[in-house]
Amino acid sequence: MHQVWQRVFQRLHKSSILSRRNHTGCTEHAAVPASTQSTHIKPKLLVSRLYQPSSLRDLGQDTQLQGENTCKSQRLMLQGGFIHPSNPGCYYYLPATVRSMEKLVRVIDQEMQGIGGQKLDMPSLCSADLWKTSERWDLMGKELLRLKDRHGADYCLGPTHEEAVTTLVAHQTSLSYRQLPLLLYQITRKFRDEPKPKFGLLRGREFYMKDMYSFDVSKEAAYQTYESVCQAYTRLFARLGLPCVQVKADTGNIGGTLSHEFQLPADIGEDRLLVCGNCSFSANVETLSSDRTDCPQCHQTGTLVESKGIEVGHTFYLGKKYSDVFNATFNNAQNKPSIAEMGCYGLGVTRILAAAIEVMSTGDAICWPGLLAPYQVCVVPPKKGSKTDEVTSLAEELVHTLGETLPHLRGEVVFDDRTQMTIGKRLKDAIRLGYPYIIVVGQDALEDTPKFEVICQQTGETLFLSKDGLLELLGRVETV
Repeated sequence: MHQVWQRVFQRLHKSSILSRRNHTGCTEHAAVPASTQSTHIKPKLLVSRLYQPSSLRDLGQDTQLQGENTCKSQRLMLQGGFIHPSNPGCYYYLPATVRSMEKLVRVIDQEMQGIGGQKLDMPSLCSADLWKTSERWDLMGKELLRLKDRHGADYCLGPTHEEAVTTLVAHQTSLSYRQLPLLLYQITRKFRDEPKPKFGLLRGREFYMKDMYSFDVSKEAAYQTYESVCQAYTRLFARLGLPCVQVKADTGNIGGTLSHEFQLPADIGEDRLLVCGNCSFSANVETLSSDRTDCPQCHQTGTLVESKGIEVGHTFYLGKKYSDVFNATFNNAQNKPSIAEMGCYGLGVTRILAAAIEVMSTGDAICWPGLLAPYQVCVVPPKKGSKTDEVTSLAEELVHTLGETLPHLRGEVVFDDRTQMTIGKRLKDAIRLGYPYIIVVGQDALEDTPKFEVICQQTGETLFLSKDGLLELLGRVETV
């Protein structure tokens, strides 16, 4: 018996050694000196590995999708593999779109937190009791997505959260005037039972929105908060390079006494705008007579011109419409409870993405706002062949160099490894997908002074740069 166990332990010992050898890939006597190991690092972000099921060969075919009215942004995003239809008005957001949306969320966070906003997350499932208390359960009509739980209680999927956030603040009975203004916001999915979804992400049943709610000590303070949010919106759209116009708007079923929309001028826009060519006045036609031509601000000296726009933001001064109903109070300077003055402020996150593509892109190629491009750089090596191995290695090393030398571009450079395709076909794909910078690495990269072809999508320029010139150019790229 002792001999049997001895043989078992010997086998286990040998197995352990083999296991350690397999794990490390070498034994002590077979170790490879570090100095002889290759330092060449293969790119990790490869076009062939990105989940982006595009149909770029079909670009230009303006087909109807699920009976919806289509537009340029919808067609480009579908054919580029950025979105995929689920059911009418609902889409899968594919990885490239999620990257872009996350960047937009970071820009929004920066601007909202820059004026004192605090981010939270509220339930999408909202009790009907709250909406009945504010009398909006019936007012919202069929656009409100309603459901019952197993106990027969009524709920809705929130298209907006005035009731919910006011109830939240009302539960904090110790809120002091010193804590105001209080600005609470979230970025979440919203739902609307849209009768006729159309134009992709521009008008759907499920979408992402930033909604902020403010609580102030007085009407004057609430107006100051309102103005600071409007200024933050203006800065945000300027950073994105989108020429939005702030127009006077109707308060609709949100309520309140003051409202403005942030409109992106576009031919497919569903809102009709009246803009004065002489002063800063602009308004949604809903707030004026549609046949009015004289400006109410500068009167006879200015003429109102009608145009169309896509609403990408909306602001409301609510007063005490909700805070009074839900008893959202704060303790004033005399330590007495006072009703808070409120405002609410929305940004259509997914709508901003689609609207930007709609107004910035050509008919067959996406153009992103620089900050929001899913990836900033695409490196295109030559087609696979006997004389291209050295050039391909240089292209791979360039990807590594960009990440190491320019830290802000880490995770922003993709390598088009589909070398079975010609440079021309891959270049066409890269242009259509909207990479802001496309670097073609050809034989010129082997010269004593290597040259790289750089296509700048934002400006339409094609440059031929040395490595230092390339690093200088990309060093100025802003990322978020």
